[in-house]
Order: sequence, then structure tokens, then C-alpha cells
Amino acid sequence: MGHDNTHKLEIFQGLLKFKSNTQKIWGVLIFLSIVTIIEVGLGIVKPKFLTEWYPLGMKALNWIFIILTIVKAYYIAWDFMHMRDEKSSLRRAVVWTAVFLICYLVFILLQEGTYIEGVKANGFVKWDF
Repeated sequence: MGHDNTHKLEIFQGLLKFKSNTQKIWGVLIFLSIVTIIEVGLGIVKPKFLTEWYPLGMKALNWIFIILTIVKAYYIAWDFMHMRDEKSSLRRAVVWTAVFLICYLVFILLQEGTYIEGVKANGFVKWDF
């Protein structure tokens, strides 16, 4: 924690400031709830233009879900787990590790999904060596 053991009472890099920790917790909770409502709404409605557009080989709707989930994870760690008050070296170690693992997981999921799609489309292919 910081040297003075006080928590910063703003979010969004100072754009929104609060008078107490309780107000800040409610502010972050409302933000996370809005992001979750957007995710659930998109999951129910599934807009056609987001399911037919494939940037980087995956539906745009799936990219939106991944990005919004990362945003929620960031704010949970940054505000509720007090990463904001830690030294920059610890913050970097935690964030860089998480970013690497998330990118690796997305890569694995895309590769396995492509393989499974190929097996379903082409049927089982026995390799003849």
C-alpha cells in the first residue's frame, strides 16, 4: 500500500471523484453493473450485424464479450483489490502476467475451435503415413 495508507477516491483516471470509500465502491459497482447489463443485453439480442462480421477470424460479438470481460476484470483488480495503491512494479507484474495469460487463452481457444470446426466440416480424416 502507499505510504499514507489512504485510498484514492477517483475512478477513470480522475474523471469521477468521490467523497468517501463507500461512494467509490458504489460508483465502481454501478459501472460494473452497467457493463454486465450491456453484456447480457447483447447476449440476449445478438444483433445480426455483430454476428455476421468476422474481424480477426471471430465474430465481432465474441470480441465485444472478451473486451468487456477484460474491462470488468481490470476494474475489479484495480479498485476492489487495491492495485491502484500498490507500487508500480507490483502492478506491472500482475497486469503483464494477466495480459499474457489472457492472450494465450484466447489463442488456444481460437486454435482448438478452428480444429473442431474442421473436423465437423470434413469428418474424421485418418492420416496415411
